[in-house]
Amino acid sequence: MSERIVELEILRYDPDQDREPYFQTYTVPCREDWVILDAINYIKDELDRTLSYRWSCHMAVCGSCGMVINGAPALACHSFMRDYPDKIRVEPLRNFPIERDLIVDMDDFIGKLTSVKPWLIPREERSVDEGEYLQSPAQLAVFKEYTACINCLLCYSACPQVALNETFVGPAALALAHRYNIDSRDVGRSAREDVVASNPGIWECSFVGACSEVCPKQVDPAAAIQQAKIASTGDYFLDFLMPWRRN
Repeated sequence: MSERIVELEILRYDPDQDREPYFQTYTVPCREDWVILDAINYIKDELDRTLSYRWSCHMAVCGSCGMVINGAPALACHSFMRDYPDKIRVEPLRNFPIERDLIVDMDDFIGKLTSVKPWLIPREERSVDEGEYLQSPAQLAVFKEYTACINCLLCYSACPQVALNETFVGPAALALAHRYNIDSRDVGRSAREDVVASNPGIWECSFVGACSEVCPKQVDPAAAIQQAKIASTGDYFLDFLMPWRRN
């Protein structure tokens, strides 16, 4: 049986040479166990050394190889070629500036991620000698789902609000903020509220749910944002009824 041959249409763009992005077509073999990343690596190794893209682990852990494949954000290392037709279009993630070819500029995302203080803010700092901040399995289960995020940015590429409003903090950052807000060891919720509960934060989300649909780790950032809205609404009414609790 002859080996299946596939055409990969890959978006190319070198800001130092090109006025605008364009597509270049490569003919590659389609092997049964290959993912899209294998085909792109084949192009890089055998056909075109100038092709630029990010990848690292090849096992859906690092999140580096997020791309738009036939119109849908996906991890190239998690997308088997056998599941695609004979012509496959590969583009960089949407809603980000293109740095070169399939590489996008992540600086804006890193700034938004940092703004929500995605780290444990304990009630009292403890030294290493004092041991870990312990919690029960039940307490861990409350937020464990949201620890699986690998910052692949597929949710930002899929989110219509990210496309419409560049100030929107976005799904991954807000889900990670929620992860710490519901952690029994953390008391930093008030320190995150200026960003999380602002208009560019959770209230900009229109609950389309595209972020959760494309998440390769089943994190469900849409649910995290809606839970944060409920908590924030409760805070508003409690502050209105009991203004002294803010002091």
